[in-house]
Amino acid sequence: MTGGQTIDTSPDAPASDGSPAAVPLRKRVRRLVMQLGPSRMAATIAFLIVAVLIARFSWELPLARDAERALYDARATAMAPHVGQDKRIVMVTYNDETLFNTGIRSPLDRTLLANALANLDQMGAKAIGIDIVFDSPRPDDPLLKAQLRAMKTPTWLAYAEQGSNPNTIFYEQQKYLEAYQAEVVTDKTKPTSVLFRTDDDSVIRNWPDRPKNLPPLMANALAPVDPAHANYQGSIRFLVPARAAAGQEEPVFANIPIDTFAMPMDADMRAGFSELVKGRYVLIGGDIIDNDQFNTPLSRFTDAITGQHETMIGLEVHAHMLAQQLDRAWANPVPGPALWVLAVLVVLAGGLTSLIDLRARWVALAFLGQMAFFLVFPFWVHSRGIDTTTLPAFGWAIGWLFGYAAVGTAARTIGARQRAFAQSALGKYLPADVAAQIMRDPDQLSLHGERRNIFCVFTDLEGFTKLSHAVTPETVARLLNEYLDRLSDIVLDHGGTIDKFVGDAVVAFWGAPLSRPDDGPQAAAAALAMYEAGEKFRIDLAAEDVPPIGMTRVGLHVGDAIVGNFGGEGRIQYTALGDSMNTASRLEAANKGLKTGVLVSAEAAARAGRDDLVPMGRVTLRGRAQPVDVFTPRPDLTPEQRGRIADLVAAHAAGDKNAFVTCATAIQAEFGQDPSILFLIERLTETEKGESYVLS
Repeated sequence: MTGGQTIDTSPDAPASDGSPAAVPLRKRVRRLVMQLGPSRMAATIAFLIVAVLIARFSWELPLARDAERALYDARATAMAPHVGQDKRIVMVTYNDETLFNTGIRSPLDRTLLANALANLDQMGAKAIGIDIVFDSPRPDDPLLKAQLRAMKTPTWLAYAEQGSNPNTIFYEQQKYLEAYQAEVVTDKTKPTSVLFRTDDDSVIRNWPDRPKNLPPLMANALAPVDPAHANYQGSIRFLVPARAAAGQEEPVFANIPIDTFAMPMDADMRAGFSELVKGRYVLIGGDIIDNDQFNTPLSRFTDAITGQHETMIGLEVHAHMLAQQLDRAWANPVPGPALWVLAVLVVLAGGLTSLIDLRARWVALAFLGQMAFFLVFPFWVHSRGIDTTTLPAFGWAIGWLFGYAAVGTAARTIGARQRAFAQSALGKYLPADVAAQIMRDPDQLSLHGERRNIFCVFTDLEGFTKLSHAVTPETVARLLNEYLDRLSDIVLDHGGTIDKFVGDAVVAFWGAPLSRPDDGPQAAAAALAMYEAGEKFRIDLAAEDVPPIGMTRVGLHVGDAIVGNFGGEGRIQYTALGDSMNTASRLEAANKGLKTGVLVSAEAAARAGRDDLVPMGRVTLRGRAQPVDVFTPRPDLTPEQRGRIADLVAAHAAGDKNAFVTCATAIQAEFGQDPSILFLIERLTETEKGESYVLS
C-alpha cells in the first residue's frame, strides 16, 4: 500500500478481528499452478515424482533401507506379543557344559544324542526336530544311526546343501551328510531344511524361501501348514516373555539340557520326565556361546533384565516360526497398490502443508498431527497383524519432506517474485531503502491514519494541457510518461514518497511512512531539482515538432498532516491529507503570480538547511487568510546578491523607507532582466510596512 497506489483487497478481505484473512488452500494451489511457469512446474513435478518413488521404494534404497529396518525392529519389539510359556514346544539343547562334560566340542557326542532320542521316543512327543547337521564321521555313528532308524516318533533331521548355504557347508561335508541321511531315512525319520535367510545387516526378520531341491522347512515339516502359506516368506512373529514378577521372566519356550534325557532311565523315571515332552514338539539343537547365534529385531534394543543386546540361537528361531505356524498368525503385507496410494497421499500432504495459510498454531497442529501419523500409524498397522517389512515409514517421512520442500520452494519462488514485484511497485512510490524496510516490516506502513509532520511538494507543468490538444494521444502518453519519470526519479533519489500523479502534476512528501533527520534538506533539494528537470525537459522538447510548453512550478511547505490508508473495504490508497498539503498546492500555484519557479514557505525554509534561499516577501495565498513568508532558491546568485535582496525585504518589513528605496534602486539596476526580483520590488512598493501581497 503505497502512495498513490490503489489496491484491491476484496478477494481476501480481512478477518473480523482485523487480521489478514487466510487464503483458501484451493485458491493457493490454483495460483501456484498458474504462476509457476512451464520450466519450474516441470522441475517441481519431477521433484514430486522423486518424492513419491522414495515414499514407495525406500526399503530398496541403500541409506533409507537401514532406517526402515531400524524402524521395523522398533515396531517388532514394541508390538511383540507378551506371552506366557508355550506348552506346545520344548527345546532340548546341548550347551557349553554338555560339551565340556563329554570332551567333544563339535559335533555333539552322538552316543549322548542316541541315548536321549531313545528316551524321548518313548515319552510321547508329537514330533522331534533335530537342528544338528551330521556332516562328518564319528566313531559312535552306528549307535546313532541305529536309533534314528528305530524311531517311532516323527523325527526330522537337519539338512543343508552348499548351493543355498555356501558359508556353512562345503562340498565334501554335503556328500557325507547325504550319505549319512540315506542310511537312516525311514517312514518316521526324514530330512528337513534348516535354512535361514538373514538380511544384509545379518538380522533375521523373514521366513526363508523354499528352494525346490531342499526338503521341507523344519517348521513346515513338524506341523501341518495350510497350502496357502506353504511358501510364506513374510515377517517372523517373535514373542517376548510376560513378566511373571518384578525382575523375573518365564521364557517363551522351555529350554531343557539334553543331559536330562540322556541318562539311563527305567520305566518309572521315564514316565516322570515324560510330562516335559508329552504331546509337544521337541526341538533339539545347540545353545552354545558364539555359535549358531542370530540377530533378530529384538536384538537391536537392550534386554530389560540383562542390559545386553541379546542374540537368539537358531533353534529358538525355529521355535518362534513353529509357534507362528501353529497359531496361523500369518502377517499379510500391505498390497502394492495401497503402498502407491499412500506414497502419493503423504507427498501431497507435505506439499499442501507448505501452502497452508492459517494461524501459526493451526499450522503447527497440522504439522505435529502428520508427524504423529508417521510415528504412530506404522506401529498401529503392525499391531493389527500386518506385515510391515515392506511398509516405508521412513520413506513416507522423507517423501513428505520432499513434497513440502518441492511445493514450498515453488511457492517461495512465486512469493519472491511477488515480493520483488511488490518491492518494485513500492519503489515506484518510495525510496528503495524505505521500500525494503517496509517489505521486511509491513507494520511500518500504517494501516490507519496517523498525524505526521511532513514536507509536502506540489508541481505543475505549464502549458501541457494545451499541448495535449495539439498532438496525438500516443505522443501525449509518451511525453507525459517521460516527464513524470524524470520527476519521480528525483523524488525517490532524494528519499521522498510519491503520493499521486494528477495529470502532469506530481504530489510527494517527506517524513512518511518513515521519517529521517534529513527530510527537510532532501525535500528542498528535490524541489529545486524538479524545477531544473522541468527546464531540461523544455529544452529537450524544443527539438521535437510539438508546441512549446512552459516551466515546471514547484511549491514546498512543512506541517502536520494525516497520513495513512484511506478508502473503502475493497480499495485503499496511501496518501496525506491536511492543511499543509493545501498550503504546498497554493504555493505551487503562487509561482505564476510571483513569476518564480519554486516557492518555499518560511517554515520549510527554516528546516531546509540551504544558504541559497532568497526571501520573496509576504503574500496571502489564494483562498487563504493567513499571510505566508515565502522564499525561492537562487543558487545562480552570489551570497552578496542574495544578501542585498534580503536587506530589501527586511527594510520593508521594518518600515524603513529610506533603506528600502536605497536597496530597491540598487537592486533594480542590478536585476533589470529578472522578472521575479522586479516584481518583488513592485509588490513591496505597493504595500505598507509588514503588509502581505494578496494573490488573486
